[in-house]
Amino acid sequence: MGLIEGMLTLLFGNGRNVLRDTAQVFRENAEAGAGRDLARSDAALAQFTAEFARVERGLFDRIIDGLNRLPRPALALGTIALLVSAMVDPIWFATRMQGIALVPEPLWWLLGAIISFYFGARHQTKGQEFQRSIAETVARAPQVAQNISGLELLRADPAPVAVAAAPNAALEDWRRGR
Repeated sequence: MGLIEGMLTLLFGNGRNVLRDTAQVFRENAEAGAGRDLARSDAALAQFTAEFARVERGLFDRIIDGLNRLPRPALALGTIALLVSAMVDPIWFATRMQGIALVPEPLWWLLGAIISFYFGARHQTKGQEFQRSIAETVARAPQVAQNISGLELLRADPAPVAVAAAPNAALEDWRRGR
C-alpha cells in the first residue's frame, strides 16, 4: 500500500490535484470560461449604453437637427411635385423649363458641387471656361424667348395647330394605283 499511497499523495495530496491541473491545459475550465464570458458581455453592454445614451440637448441644437433633416425629403418631394405639375399643366411646366435653360453652365456646376458636398458625394472637378458658357447662354436667349412665345400662344389658343406635311411619294403612288 505504500506505493499506492505515495501515488495518491503525489496526485491529490498537499492541496493540489495534478490530474485537474493537467486537464486544464487541454480543456478550458468551464466555470472560469463562463466568468470570462460574463465579463465580456458586461463590458459590451456598458460600451453600448455609453454610445447610445440620450443626451439632453438644448432648443438651438434641436432646431438645427430638424433643419439638417429637411433637405433630402424636400428634394424628393420637390421632384415629385415637378413630375405632377408636368402632367397637370404641361404648358406651365414647359415655360418654367425654358427659363431653366437660361441658367449659365457655371451656376449648374456650382449647384452640383454644393449638393455633392452636402450629401457626402465626391466633388467632380472639371474646369469650365466661364466666358464660353456665358456666351453660349446668351446665344440661346432668343430661341428660348421664341419658345416661350409659342407656348403662350398655345395657352391662349388650345386648338390643335395643323401642320403642313411634305408630300409622301410612296403614298401618292399608292393612291394613283387604286
